[in-house]
Amino acid sequence: METPAWILVIILSVTLFLFLLLFIILLIKLIGVTKEAKKIMIQGQGIAEKADDIAGNVRDMTTVGGLVKYFVENYTGEGAKKKKAAKKTRVVKNEEEEKDDEREEK
Repeated sequence: METPAWILVIILSVTLFLFLLLFIILLIKLIGVTKEAKKIMIQGQGIAEKADDIAGNVRDMTTVGGLVKYFVENYTGEGAKKKKAAKKTRVVKNEEEEKDDEREEK
């Protein structure tokens, strides 16, 4: 082979080497970017789920059905039983205090 042909082969091989090296570096960077994008996507999904829960709670509390559900849960279900029990203990305590007051007066 002649000298100009060798020069062309060397130039082309160096250029190919540089392109391959740049391709490998860019590929590594792209993998890193996709990992970060995946993390961001997962965080975004979590935020969206929380926003859906909040919107559902607001919707439940602002609609008639939500208010009825709240009323039923607190005044006819377990909530009512707890409130009645709390009232009974308050009444018993008040009666005991009155009896103690009467005893002190005598």
